[in-house]
Amino acid sequence: MPKSRIRKKADYTPPPARQAAAVKLSNRSWVAPVMLAMFLIGLAWIVVFYVTDGSLPIDSLDNWNIVVGFGFIAAGFGVSTQWK
Repeated sequence: MPKSRIRKKADYTPPPARQAAAVKLSNRSWVAPVMLAMFLIGLAWIVVFYVTDGSLPIDSLDNWNIVVGFGFIAAGFGVSTQWK
């Protein structure tokens, strides 16, 4: 009895529309500079507050200047969740 031919399956290739969509989602080159800027602004805010004995950056906020500085740092951590 003759042996039948073995059929080979074609390799799967995703459609080109999905590949283009994946490229658009991964363009997050803005995340690292914004994250680092937030960290540095927050750190500088707190350092300036301590070095000037509370008279700068905003005198009327008194000790709330520390909260503002940590707010910038927290915003930097929030932005870092977008980094891939």
